[in-house]
Amino acid sequence: MDRRATTQGRLASLLIAPALIILAIVIGYPVVNAIFMAFQHDSGLDPATGLFVAGGSAGFANFTHWLAQECVATGGGKVPCAPGNLGAQFWSAFGTTFFFAIVTVILETLFGFWMALIMARTFRGRSLLRAAVLVPWAIPTAVTAKLWFFIFSFQGIANKLFGLSILWTGSEVPARTAIIVADVWKTTPFMALLILAGLQIIPEEVYEAARVDGASAWQRFTQITLPLVKPALMVAILFRSLDALRMFDLPWIMTQGSNGTTTLSILVVQQIRQGFHSAAALSTITFVVIFLVAFIFVRFLGANAVDSATAATGGRKK
Repeated sequence: MDRRATTQGRLASLLIAPALIILAIVIGYPVVNAIFMAFQHDSGLDPATGLFVAGGSAGFANFTHWLAQECVATGGGKVPCAPGNLGAQFWSAFGTTFFFAIVTVILETLFGFWMALIMARTFRGRSLLRAAVLVPWAIPTAVTAKLWFFIFSFQGIANKLFGLSILWTGSEVPARTAIIVADVWKTTPFMALLILAGLQIIPEEVYEAARVDGASAWQRFTQITLPLVKPALMVAILFRSLDALRMFDLPWIMTQGSNGTTTLSILVVQQIRQGFHSAAALSTITFVVIFLVAFIFVRFLGANAVDSATAATGGRKK
């Protein structure tokens, strides 16, 4: 048995080796190169001398001018940042990104759970309902953003339907509201389907036994459904949170990042026009932030797909 398992393990390694090599080339090399660029200066004119200066080692200067609100002049000198620029932009985008992530994930989890509970029931037309739920998720994000851009335009459906005269992209609160509505509409089906998968592995016999014991619907939900669906729920929240922290398409197409809607991803793209090395530092910071969020979810909140699969199989190893 051990020899057979060893042979199967070697065969599995050989089969997945090409995929791992491709991933290392497509993903690993750009990530390593971006980190290397983050520690280099951009070449250009030195403001102090007016002479062209080639890039070189910058140490942590590209990082500190984002985090500590310092500007890095060409050649390594530091000059004070104007108010609202660079470091201030980073912390503003940081707050905006986490605001969108927290609000959208909470709303999508609540609506997704509600939709999953409905789709888990047995009724005529259930298959049609599940297929219809996929429609917003199937639409490309760029198309969704443009659709809601027209809905929230001054002459759009939203204003006419509710009798309003709001320029939705003209100030911070309406612009953020429009982006949140669009994102929740598109991504709630994703959460619903992942939660539905967790609901379907709960044996019906457990609910029958609870009914026989006189448990109310609320008791069955809090004592059976929530604990048993928690692994799938936490994995769904993890995936959606990481996706929300990388949000770019919706705010960029709907508002161009104006009026308090600039996320970290948008800021990285904008910074690329100013200097690749500074943008590389910003993208590295963004990567570290998202990695820490993922680590917290997996380590402390139980969003571990491997452990969830083991729990679903009763702790048996295959």
